Amino acid sequence: MNDCVARPTGVTRRRALAAGTGGLAAVALTAGPGATAGRALSPQQSDAAPAPALQPYASYWFPDSLPAGSPAPGVVWRSLAAWDPARDPDLPFNRSAVPLAARFAPPPPNATARAGQARVCALAAFAHTSGNPSQGAPTADFYALTHWAYLDELVFWGGSSGEGLILAPNAPVVDAAHRNGVPVLGTVFLPPAAYGGQLQWTRDLVRRGQDGGFPLADRLIRVARAYGFDGWFVNAETGGGDAGLGADMRDFIAYLETQSKARGAGLRVTWYDAMTVSGGIDWRNRLDEHNAPFFRAARSMFLNFNWDRAGLGSSGGLARQLGRSPYDLWAGIDVEARGWDTPVDWDAVVPAAGPHVTSYGFYRPEWTWTSLPADARGPAAFHARDDRFWSGQALDPSAPEAGPWRPPAASVADRSTLTALPFATTFNTGHGLGWYEKGRRTGESAWNHLGLQDRLPGRRWVIRTAGPRPAVGFAFDDAWRGGSSLLAEGRLAAPAEMELYACRLPFSDATVVELAHRTDAGSAAVRVELAVAVDDGVAYLPAGVLRAGGRGWTTARVRAGAKLRGRRGRTIRALGVRLTAPDGGAVRWRLGRLAVRDAAPAAPAPPVAPVVTASRVGPGGTAELRLAWEAPAGAAVRQYELRQVLPGGRFRFLGGTCGHAYYVPALRRTDGEAATRIEVRAVDELYTASAPATVTFR
Repeated sequence: MNDCVARPTGVTRRRALAAGTGGLAAVALTAGPGATAGRALSPQQSDAAPAPALQPYASYWFPDSLPAGSPAPGVVWRSLAAWDPARDPDLPFNRSAVPLAARFAPPPPNATARAGQARVCALAAFAHTSGNPSQGAPTADFYALTHWAYLDELVFWGGSSGEGLILAPNAPVVDAAHRNGVPVLGTVFLPPAAYGGQLQWTRDLVRRGQDGGFPLADRLIRVARAYGFDGWFVNAETGGGDAGLGADMRDFIAYLETQSKARGAGLRVTWYDAMTVSGGIDWRNRLDEHNAPFFRAARSMFLNFNWDRAGLGSSGGLARQLGRSPYDLWAGIDVEARGWDTPVDWDAVVPAAGPHVTSYGFYRPEWTWTSLPADARGPAAFHARDDRFWSGQALDPSAPEAGPWRPPAASVADRSTLTALPFATTFNTGHGLGWYEKGRRTGESAWNHLGLQDRLPGRRWVIRTAGPRPAVGFAFDDAWRGGSSLLAEGRLAAPAEMELYACRLPFSDATVVELAHRTDAGSAAVRVELAVAVDDGVAYLPAGVLRAGGRGWTTARVRAGAKLRGRRGRTIRALGVRLTAPDGGAVRWRLGRLAVRDAAPAAPAPPVAPVVTASRVGPGGTAELRLAWEAPAGAAVRQYELRQVLPGGRFRFLGGTCGHAYYVPALRRTDGEAATRIEVRAVDELYTASAPATVTFR
């Protein structure tokens, strides 16, 4: 198999293989643009010394001892044994602020997807280990994962012998995943010796304290709690161990699970099929007596990629004998090189007839992003490919096509977190070519920040029509708010109903649904109706007729609760739209906002006491800043947004975050001003913004 694959970001990834049996990747030995100069910290040093630059990055560590020599430029060698959250200057930028949402499984849209059986895990690298920005970056070229509905666990993949072995997820990824009910795991990677692994690092990790506990397991629990993520994926592939080391590792995993529960953290620990109880490395590709002690100690286990039908069948049987679910086993599927062209024996894992055998785990599904051709890179192209990966080539989860690639939508029941009001979405995918507010572009730069991503339609795309299906997807050339909108285009020979959200939203007579929508230039006129499913069927509620040719954004308010009075049940089960072209012709219709609420929104209170905590003035009238503020008392805040006040009452969007600290990489002075005013606003679930809290930078 391959031993070197180039990524578009300039990162080199190497795979460790032993006699063709498997092994996970050692990622990224290079640092990104703008990275800090390298420095090493001894195990006795804290990483509290100020970094040479203000840009915060996702955190990574060695267990204790550091490599010999000096780190590469942009890499900082740190010891987890020396980490202290009280002395971590980047912690406010790396801390997740969104709690893990509860979710439910609605009835699947097709006859083959099953609830309560196989689940999906993903090991995804959003960037390389070092130089991974804590809060997004000024580019739209990013793996903006949106198919959370099919995921049960996300592993923030990374780690390398030249950078660090323990990688904590950055806050935007955790915030987006939590909003959709998906737990996120950091990575503990102990690489093979052929790729720089040292057995001492494994011994450092599982070293026992005087009380018989594991000090670095305590640190891992503390890191997860301080940063706000959900557990650890442990991948021990350094050979040369003995049975004593194997027993220590087994006890370490059990301690990590049990102690996190005892301390109220309840971390998930997933074990990778590499080390066995002998202490050596032997990729078993199944659950058996050689690795079962690790499975019993952990929450779940990721089986190496060379499994077969007999092995998965026996693995599921052994899991049941151990009192565990066979769906706590992830059958590894490596899609990094070939994506949907990867050959997979799907019936060995998720047979079309009969119960599923195990769950499965994708290794590197960001292939949909990394494999984009250089001349076709862009957010719209990425999402079209990503939709195909998860929904199938026909982009119809209600009828996934048969073929060699079996997308998750064909087998796995999707989940939803839409259970309470208010709910709103602006179809913001977490990256864009600009930033929009109420249809007006207020930010000119490309950006990504997954924490600003909305809850997006989970089933892409279920469309019911007697005529041709319109093309539906995310568009980045115009938006109502954020960086993207939903675009439907094509000839409507018959009404086309798009199911957007499966939900359990309670409604009353006062419930209102709001849409911000428009037609583009060249579009035929469009009649728009809300499609609202309740217990006794679907109701179509008129939302207006948009004229042909594009007349700008229009907001429609539908008194849905009053119109549904007398219908059985008081719960909205699905929410969508039905489009009709009354005069015929092709339409080009955008949906920029969809909101369901009872009471009219009241603005939240503004953030408290914003302050510049660090700054550096650069050339050409620019400055980089670190800012912090406190949450307003009693306010339900979805995110905070920052903008620069410009002459004449105009504004420039600077960025946003779900937390209480933000890094501005390049504040540009305007018209020779001596002082620049920055506003920080709290934004609630309906995207109602507070009055600004202001800080001035001179």
